[in-house]
This record gives sequence, C-alpha cells and structure tokens, in this order.
Amino acid sequence: QVQLVESGGGLVQPGGSLRLSCAASGMIFSINAMGWYRQGPGKKLELVASSPSGGTTNNYADSVKGRFTISRDNAKNTTYLQMNSLKPEDTAVYYCNVKASPTYYSSYETYWGQGTQVTVSS
Repeated sequence: QVQLVESGGGLVQPGGSLRLSCAASGMIFSINAMGWYRQGPGKKLELVASSPSGGTTNNYADSVKGRFTISRDNAKNTTYLQMNSLKPEDTAVYYCNVKASPTYYSSYETYWGQGTQVTVSS
C-alpha cells in the first residue's frame, strides 16, 4: 500500500556530509510522523531523528545532535536527513520510518524503507 524509497547513502570521509532522502508513494491519505533509524555493525537498531506531525519539535539522538538535521516536504511525502561532520561511528544502514494512513478510514501503520548504507571511512 505504501512504499518507501531511500537514496543518498554512500562512502564519505570523516568530517564529510551526506543527505539521505526517503520518498513515500502508493496509497497515502495522511502521513503522521517521519523518522530515521540506523543499525551499525554489531549494534542494535536505534532512533536517529524523528519529525512528528503538526509542527512539533523534531527529536534527535544525543550522538547526532548538532550534526544531523531532519526535514520533510509534506507536498512530496518526502523526508530528508542532512548529515554533517560525519564520524566513523556513524557508519550504519539507515532506515526510513513513516507512520501513514492509506485511506480516510484506516488507522496509521508503520512502514519501513529498504535501508541505505552509509560508510564513514578514510
């Protein structure tokens, strides 16, 4: 019903920047929260940043505050994660997460992107 397509991952040197994108498509009536998670090698899945609906303040993991910025374009059903001052410990597969309602009568459900690899290395 709802498909998420991520892009923007890759290899970057420490101190560099990347911008991830996640576009939602398919049967979408309404999108609530949008966010990004990541899972590093041998680590658990963790929340990186989230953007609640209604103009509520965005939330960030302590490890990325001041370096990462989440944004969303509601007209395009797209969320972005601008990552600056990247560190080797940011290396992970990054997943987009969206809470969307396919129809007026449907409740919100959680959808996941396929994941995009971000590698920070010199």
